[in-house]
Amino acid sequence: MYNKKLQEVPTPSYVIDEEQLVSNGHLLLKLQEKTGCRILLAQKAFSAYDLYPLLEPFLAGTEASGLYEARLGAEEMPGKEVHVFCGAYRDEDFPEILAYADHVVFNSPYQLQKFGPLVKSKGKEVGLRINPECSTQSHGIYDPCFPGSRLGTTLAQWQANMTPELTALLDGLHFHTLCEQGAEDFAKTLVAVEEKFGQYLPNLKWLNCGGGHYITQKDYNLPLLEKLLLDTKRKYGVQLYLEPGEAVVLNAGFLCTKVMDLTKNGAFNLCMVDCSGACHMPDVIEMPYVPPLVGAGKPGELPYTYRLGGPTCLAGDVIGDYSFDHELKIGERLYFADMALYTMCKNNTFNGMPLPAIYVLRYSGQLELIKKFGYKDFKYRVGRKYAVE
Repeated sequence: MYNKKLQEVPTPSYVIDEEQLVSNGHLLLKLQEKTGCRILLAQKAFSAYDLYPLLEPFLAGTEASGLYEARLGAEEMPGKEVHVFCGAYRDEDFPEILAYADHVVFNSPYQLQKFGPLVKSKGKEVGLRINPECSTQSHGIYDPCFPGSRLGTTLAQWQANMTPELTALLDGLHFHTLCEQGAEDFAKTLVAVEEKFGQYLPNLKWLNCGGGHYITQKDYNLPLLEKLLLDTKRKYGVQLYLEPGEAVVLNAGFLCTKVMDLTKNGAFNLCMVDCSGACHMPDVIEMPYVPPLVGAGKPGELPYTYRLGGPTCLAGDVIGDYSFDHELKIGERLYFADMALYTMCKNNTFNGMPLPAIYVLRYSGQLELIKKFGYKDFKYRVGRKYAVE
């Protein structure tokens, strides 16, 4: 929810809303208590670890995509579970990964054969990612079930490569197929998982159902999700895991910006702001999607429509088309919402763009600066002068 305190931060800046984080956390905790599932924070979506102490009471632990996230989860949410999945593990990273992780998931039978025995010898749990080959979304870049996908083991790959000895290494299976989707799509995916891999589940300890569950969205069908989780647990006797990123931080962040220039090109009213879609909210370009903007409407919905874009040299650095109830003015502040996810952990300094500062809006209404970036943060990435471990 927009707060007037946002007017106090310099632009561009991210602001994380502590109250919304806690609200999301309570909902996720209630789901765990009702179903017995365990929910992990997918750090690929949100890794602002200064907020981990706030989230820790609501979560079973963290999910990592490699060494650095595994270390971050272990260091900043100590005592909680650390799950790791990586498409392919490097030999030189693996011993350190084992120092932090308690669950290690492999992408293929080959990787399972290569590293699985070592994981078991350290008393850690072993999993294999499966591909149920069930596409339920339109975002191709985020669909791991498209034909030819490199992610997860298909049934055909399982049948060709999984020996009894490899199968015996497994403590659990993992699948991840959703992206900002509801329980109805999860239900379709579960049918495919059961049809292809259900015969193996009774012999396992756990089933990780991945992320992409839009649990904290207002219209999410929570009763259906609860039923699916309870039914699966009763049927197979496995511990269920969910690892959402977005659901944990949904609607809990803003990106504050201001109007730098106003021009016109043919029928388009153009507005240049001091934040960048390409640099500061990359999913705008990759997914793509149009982020919500406080007080604005869809194109043509309100009297004045503008195309908002960033100041980089990338012609496609367009954030989106929005309408307003007034003509914009140079220097006017604008506030993009739902900016806690896939922004701070994914942004970049292309074109030498400065990174936005990070603030937290506390329960008390006070703003707290977490991180401010400068020239050295840009320079050390591409040379040794300011390099740090």
